[in-house]
Amino acid sequence: MNHGMQIAYDEAINGMHNNDGGPFGAAIIHNGEVVASAHNEVLRTNDPTAHAEINAIRKASQILGRFDLSDCILYTTCYPCPMCMGAILWARIPAVYYGASKADAARGGFDDNQFYTLLQHPDTALDLHPVDTEKTKKLFDLWLAKKDRILY
Repeated sequence: MNHGMQIAYDEAINGMHNNDGGPFGAAIIHNGEVVASAHNEVLRTNDPTAHAEINAIRKASQILGRFDLSDCILYTTCYPCPMCMGAILWARIPAVYYGASKADAARGGFDDNQFYTLLQHPDTALDLHPVDTEKTKKLFDLWLAKKDRILY
């Protein structure tokens, strides 16, 4: 088994044995070395965002001292869910190696196909209501005018 995937796999096993969450693990590689690894901790933390990939991204960002992980590679035991895919994109991770498929996850009780369907029609997926749009859209003007802003 690939070294990065082995770390992710071991994380998944560890998380399952501790009842921290589902059977998911992830590892982030930087310059050929594992910089961070994590497993799903949704049950342990009661945090629905505590997926393995997001936990690993948070750890790697803290260790490397930056949010841009464009020089890193992610290994994950399963194809990323839409939330994790979004985090991977925001972290600018250019390559993801995954093990199990979406179908494998669904067979194990983790079917996220409904989210992919909802993302195709986000305005009908949720009961969304614009409020105070004139005031809140000015936040972006304030951001652009900020002299010490950190660019993404």
